[in-house]
Amino acid sequence: MNQLHDLADALASSDNQPRTTFEALCAFAQQTVGAKLFTLMTFDACTRGAQRIFSNMPDAYPELGTKPVNETWWTNHVLDGHKTFVANDIDAIAEVFPDHELISSLGCQSVINVPIIVNGTVYGTINCLDAAGHYTPERVAASDTLKLPGAAAFLLNQSISSRSVL
Repeated sequence: MNQLHDLADALASSDNQPRTTFEALCAFAQQTVGAKLFTLMTFDACTRGAQRIFSNMPDAYPELGTKPVNETWWTNHVLDGHKTFVANDIDAIAEVFPDHELISSLGCQSVINVPIIVNGTVYGTINCLDAAGHYTPERVAASDTLKLPGAAAFLLNQSISSRSVL
């Protein structure tokens, strides 16, 4: 539970936001479900655009501009259906992610994508990737504990982004 306390402290801090909160969320996810690679992606339902706003491996997965969502059954399942996606081998990952070779080269062959939903709207996804077979039913169930702190992190990011536009 120490990571959850650290996450609450990070969220309350005014230092280097939203990065401070994103890093604490990453540590919490690593403790809770495990993640060699951890990223946060925003999603805009109106434009169908996505943006990576955090990565613990920025050399491989940089935080860059907005890109259109690749419309697949994954999109229907996660972004439109509001359901967590799990794949526990690289072949299942390759079905939905064209960057599967890069994912595998990082030692990751399993993924869990947790949609973050507030008031019926998907704000984005928490993406955890690890070794093949890593996301057991117990870890998938534990991923639900990422939703509330994830919502706080995405709302903080939106609040900071809207202030910078003004």
